[in-house]
Amino acid sequence: LPRRKAGKSIMNKVITVSREFGSGGRELGVKLAEALGIPFYDKELISMAADDINIAEEAFRKYDEHVIEDDPLDHKIHHSFSELYKVPMSDQIFVAQSNVIRRLASHGPCVIVGRCADYALADYPETVSVFICADEADKIERIKELHNVNDACHTELEPEECINEKDMEMKIRAVDRKRRDYYQYYTGNTWGRAQNYHLCVDSSLVGVDGCLRAALAYLEDVCKDEEKPEDGEKETV
Repeated sequence: LPRRKAGKSIMNKVITVSREFGSGGRELGVKLAEALGIPFYDKELISMAADDINIAEEAFRKYDEHVIEDDPLDHKIHHSFSELYKVPMSDQIFVAQSNVIRRLASHGPCVIVGRCADYALADYPETVSVFICADEADKIERIKELHNVNDACHTELEPEECINEKDMEMKIRAVDRKRRDYYQYYTGNTWGRAQNYHLCVDSSLVGVDGCLRAALAYLEDVCKDEEKPEDGEKETV
């Protein structure tokens, strides 16, 4: 898709993309950013947040979009902000990533994938939240295709996990369950529920490119509505 000449109002938007595993959420985010000419953030948030609170990036990856019950006696998974107050690693990582998300949004328009970004930016007026889903069979086929082009790092699957469709099906359900639990734990909202997002799209019906066109059309209409004059104001000719 050629780069879209977007109006100022579109370019002021921060777009968050929540996604089912294998539905094409990362690809949708990348294509949205390219079409609008704005930055894209996904796993880059891990290193940025790790730098903020001086925690090893490997620890962030372990807890990224996962709720893990910490053992309070295991000092390896706690990092002290002070000697008197210790915060579980999973909570520190959520706070650190949320702070990075809000900082990025304050710098200008961008696309952010996952990590409860829609919740972190709930009070940010220029946010448009998108949720993308797909049928299980299509998610399996998509993951198989990605592994055929050695893009495993973006599917959260290790090469040895790609044994057969049954294994992929189990992995998809496990990742989606972790994302759902993480989202509900930290936001109190239901992951994937339409009322929690501005736009929900299904890549099984129209593919990722169809979802892209739908998202761009939605953004265009949102911005047109915002550009309408308030009651009592005169339109300029």
